[in-house]
Amino acid sequence: MSHWLFKTEPGCFSWQDLENAPGRTTSWDGVRNYQARNFMRAMRVGDLGFFYHSGQQPAIVGIVEVVRAAYPDATALDPENRHFDPKATPEKPIWEMVDVRLRRALPQPLSRKDLAAWPELAGMELMKRGSRLSVQPVEAGAFAFICGLAGIERP
Repeated sequence: MSHWLFKTEPGCFSWQDLENAPGRTTSWDGVRNYQARNFMRAMRVGDLGFFYHSGQQPAIVGIVEVVRAAYPDATALDPENRHFDPKATPEKPIWEMVDVRLRRALPQPLSRKDLAAWPELAGMELMKRGSRLSVQPVEAGAFAFICGLAGIERP
């Protein structure tokens, strides 16, 4: 099993939006970075990830599970969608998405500032200066450490 971090602006799609989604499941669409897309291509059903709110108060707020492996992102083909890409075609969709389902909320959000205080997490992509990847891998040890900080057993 691999572990991931899914970053989103709460004003765009929040943890509460996921809680209210049918089946507490959503497609992780609109990713327009090749490295993040390639990370999604590596995801497998059953992988776990942190749900991270970026923006004014960046924090890990919950845990999600990948429930559908990468498949073409239909938003790239829709001219009415803000994630439209005129270079994408049905034959060569370019962009992909995965489906994630809510597993559990953290008892308290873990802010980026809180995470940065731990040398054990210094190597995380999230902690790197200037990192803007919306989808990124998390080492198994870091995933377990963060679960411990949150006071939960690994889901």
